[in-house]
Amino acid sequence: MRKLLVFLLVLVLVSCSWPFGKKTQNAPAKSEKGELVGESDKPKPGDVRLIDGKEYIYAGNRKFGMSPDEPQYQWIPRDQYSPGVFDAVANRVTGQSAADKKERAELQQRMTKLEADLNQKKASPQAAAGQAAAVSSTRFMGPVPPVAFAYPSPKMKRRVLILPLADTTNYKEEHLDELTTKKLVARLENSGTIIAVDPRALNLPPNPSSPEAMKALNELYGIQAVVKGTLSDVYASTSRLEGGSDKEVSFALAKISLDIYDTETGKLLRQMSARNPFFLSRENGDMSSEKAKVKAVDLAIELIADDLLSKLLSLDWHARIASVETDRVFLNAGRLSGLQKGDVLEVYSPGTQVIDKTTNLPLGRIRGSYKGDIEVVEVFGVDASWAKIAKAASFAPTDLVYLKQK
Repeated sequence: MRKLLVFLLVLVLVSCSWPFGKKTQNAPAKSEKGELVGESDKPKPGDVRLIDGKEYIYAGNRKFGMSPDEPQYQWIPRDQYSPGVFDAVANRVTGQSAADKKERAELQQRMTKLEADLNQKKASPQAAAGQAAAVSSTRFMGPVPPVAFAYPSPKMKRRVLILPLADTTNYKEEHLDELTTKKLVARLENSGTIIAVDPRALNLPPNPSSPEAMKALNELYGIQAVVKGTLSDVYASTSRLEGGSDKEVSFALAKISLDIYDTETGKLLRQMSARNPFFLSRENGDMSSEKAKVKAVDLAIELIADDLLSKLLSLDWHARIASVETDRVFLNAGRLSGLQKGDVLEVYSPGTQVIDKTTNLPLGRIRGSYKGDIEVVEVFGVDASWAKIAKAASFAPTDLVYLKQK
């Protein structure tokens, strides 16, 4: 009988839940409004939960968008939570509020206009300057009125040597430096004011930006500026769209830095850089990351183009006499540079470089002695012309010609 009672007691204990083997659940937490938040309830941003006696708040994940595995929101210890820019970024990406939707709509309109401007071809110098100034207003600083720029010789194009951009990014295998260089050259040439000289067509020295090399480029090829630069800080962020969609959305950043040299003096004229607005680079669908990086490059180029053009066009235009015959003078500039039949040019001997005695830096080259005028009769070849001698003088192949102001 005793054995039977022991057996029944053991059977009863086994059939019941063992209290020490059961996992305790976290106690329900209160939201900031005092509402209970259960484990099965879907949390909302701002909810507070007690976990192991410590308060956590459900807030935006600062790493959201950096990788596909990062959630938009996560539980953050209350003492580590600081609302601000990261929550604002997350809200902008998903368009949570009416204000955010309005801002996204405005950004979309700006991006549409910018893409239309990028596709515009053969813009005049004045239109190019106005277009670039309008694009500069997308730097989240409000509209900026176009600044009038007085071109020394409006119709004459400057010859510029644009060296391949150096690539300091983590995407060297994608050859973004080559793409950026080509796009920069196309942007400048489409303004109708620049002749981008192909470096492969010249026998360049190891350091084309040295004063000696730039002097030779100026005298031999009529190149008035050298541009060298760097592509850096390229970063792409990709995430999945909400609602169970497998489509991707990507944003990207790109920074372009340029150094502009005056070949006549060998001096560094200016250093400039531009970084695209992050949210204007948005791309969706397949290969969205690659497309976003290309758009980031386009935007950075557009933001730097106005300053670059203004600095290049501030250089006074001149060309060189290539050869002299009995009654004809051949020039190393023609149709491509902007010369036309009937243009009158003034001829000067090469001037001397003026040095600032205090800083020991070159100030520029003054014109030499005036020799006479010539009038363009015919333009031929890619960029050459010949002119008749309007006033008798002794010209030499080293003489420089300047467009005569009417």
